[in-house]
Amino acid sequence: MINFIGTYDCKADAKGRVMLPVALKNQMSPILTKGFVIKRSVFQPCLELYPMEEWNILMEKMNKKNRFKKKNNDFIRRFSAGVKVVEIDSTGRLLIPKNLVAIAAISKEVVLSSAINIVEIWDKDSYEKVLDETAEDFAALAEEVM
Repeated sequence: MINFIGTYDCKADAKGRVMLPVALKNQMSPILTKGFVIKRSVFQPCLELYPMEEWNILMEKMNKKNRFKKKNNDFIRRFSAGVKVVEIDSTGRLLIPKNLVAIAAISKEVVLSSAINIVEIWDKDSYEKVLDETAEDFAALAEEVM
């Protein structure tokens, strides 16, 4: 299991390519050749980048759901909508599929934020807005969650 550390400001080009910062690429080096899965987030207007091993663990859990229950089937369909397998190229670039760029409203300024075993990919303005919105209640949230 990998645990990512850090938040990084990056730029996306017109084709949706993001150059990974060296510090993040170094953390990914043991798993770069195995590939990644990118998908829309369930709760936030961002994308999530899963190392393939982490994705497979999650899929094992999902596969245990009874597909003959409508709620489960609807959840699986929605959860996996727009999922794509992606790679980090030899120069350290990640190509974000165009449909996912649109879903997350990613413009030129991008934030890559570690979220334990995945990396969230945000439009910078959206990321700052969400941080501002949750700042007031963070102490109460931490108390409740932890």
